[in-house]
Amino acid sequence: MTISQAIGNVCTISALTTKKQETIKAVDSKVIYLPGTDCAIKPQASLSAFTSYRVGGGAEWYVAPRNLEALQASIEYAQELSLPVTILGAGSNLLVSDQGIPGLVIATRHFRSKHFDPQTGQLTVAAGESIPSLAWEAADLGWEGLEWAVGIPGTVGGAVVMNAGAHNSCIADMLVSAEVLSPDGTLETLTPSELGYKYRTSLLQGGKRIVTQATFQLQPGADPATVIATTKQHKQHRLSTQPYNFPSCGSVFRNPKPYTAGWLIEQAGLKGYQIGGAQVALLHANFIVNRGGAKASDIFCLIRHIQREVEERWSIWLEPEVKMIGEFQPVC
Repeated sequence: MTISQAIGNVCTISALTTKKQETIKAVDSKVIYLPGTDCAIKPQASLSAFTSYRVGGGAEWYVAPRNLEALQASIEYAQELSLPVTILGAGSNLLVSDQGIPGLVIATRHFRSKHFDPQTGQLTVAAGESIPSLAWEAADLGWEGLEWAVGIPGTVGGAVVMNAGAHNSCIADMLVSAEVLSPDGTLETLTPSELGYKYRTSLLQGGKRIVTQATFQLQPGADPATVIATTKQHKQHRLSTQPYNFPSCGSVFRNPKPYTAGWLIEQAGLKGYQIGGAQVALLHANFIVNRGGAKASDIFCLIRHIQREVEERWSIWLEPEVKMIGEFQPVC
């Protein structure tokens, strides 16, 4: 199971039958419905329009559950048919192979709920909620703590998994707990220490547990105008220093302290370097943008070229922050 924490119709569940012989029901030989639900599992669903890079192939099977029960039913379906499972959120930190993704792709971006508790200052949100939207909502309420996240183009689930961060803040600094679903259907509530947070990573990465919701500690009671102004400053800083005029995944590489990946790439003379429709951004060298018509293979090969050039000059191998899913040719 791959976690990247999107597309199509959403689904809910009524009464799921567990009899294997009733596991699937084909409708017009294309869409499969889980018994007792309106969960539509679709074959060969295109994913390119639902990743921020706007590239990549299709999902062999795709489903978008709206609630926990439907998510559990989808996982049970995949297990009964021995299908690998890939979890997608907003597709903002992701490079999907041109060959697509085998097995069942489960989109969690339709998990939507949030609760601001003024007594505790805690915000509990479902995995599919947008991080930038939450930052603006918190600012409007005068709740401090999420101003830095306004430029993070992802969902809560993905942010928790990768310990998203910006402006010297990160998810680990504010997370109270995360609810995760295990492959056997059990739910756990984990603290930051149990998640093993490090720079842009956690123990959830590469594992089989799925984030369903998270609780963050914020500071209510501030002047909304002040929080909104700070949030706007962070947003403007992102817009002025990072390329938003072409599709990208955000930062491509982790920063190898004490350096920044962007500085190393720029010093290697790679700003503007292009393979196919993929280009090292002129505004920020740690971004690769789709200038139009790029393939996932173009972006992958550009990533490899950058790694080789930086290693040759600095003896540093840049580690990708973007998650690459599917098959890619090892040699470009």
